[in-house]
Amino acid sequence: MARRNKSDLLSDLIDITARFPWWVGVLLALVSYAGLHLVAASPLPTAVQPGQVGSFVASSLWRVLAMVGQYLLPFVFLLGAAVSAFKRRRATRLHAAAYRADGVARMSWQEFEVLVGEYFRRQGYSVTDNGGGGPDGGVDVLLKKDGKRYLVQCKHWRAFRVGVQPVRELYGVMAANGVAGGFVVTSGSFTEEACEFSEGLALELIDGRMLQRGIRAQSGPGPKAGASAHPSGCPLCQAPMVQRQARNGPTPGKKFWGCSGYAQTGCRGTRELD
Repeated sequence: MARRNKSDLLSDLIDITARFPWWVGVLLALVSYAGLHLVAASPLPTAVQPGQVGSFVASSLWRVLAMVGQYLLPFVFLLGAAVSAFKRRRATRLHAAAYRADGVARMSWQEFEVLVGEYFRRQGYSVTDNGGGGPDGGVDVLLKKDGKRYLVQCKHWRAFRVGVQPVRELYGVMAANGVAGGFVVTSGSFTEEACEFSEGLALELIDGRMLQRGIRAQSGPGPKAGASAHPSGCPLCQAPMVQRQARNGPTPGKKFWGCSGYAQTGCRGTRELD
């Protein structure tokens, strides 16, 4: 087995930290700095007895490692927190972009997996990206809710219908891992045979239309009927835009185009009103 170097270990630590909410990484950074700084600042004995040389060397080594680690480890945790915050912001933007009729179709398969993870996260699941190596990387997303585990396979197929074979394969993986259920999510549709196979099983098939309906329900209502909307969409997330009026700021009362998903996603995309 090849020996892992320090850069690999640090990279793994950043990746693990990035799977948690950003504030967890910040908290770990503070705790690690406080603990290691305490060790680094501890005084060494001025006089060493003949039988205490080994203990003195070990204490000195730990002190040196703590002096380096008190800065290195918090930096790694903060970097992981930054990655986590970036991923959450990206997932929020993709979720808002999926509100558009062609939003999902424009996404790459990597973005589609992120979108699916965000879709389940908003349903109360704890979501972990399984890091698939390609569009058909087996189980793409791991879910957990109420102590039960679920598996998700994503199929970003625009022109083809998902047949029964991928559904059978996921069901076999579910049985082998003893999970409570599973989901196959596609941006397209499923064949009749695939739908018949999943009937009566703890395996749900979610096609593109069902996914978009669910996302729109999570995002809340878009522009009201009869309300004007900007034809280009939000410059940040591509969600529909509606006319708003500034209440505060340097130009109170001024009208502008604002993102319709602001209340749900916090997107602050704006456009000037012609």
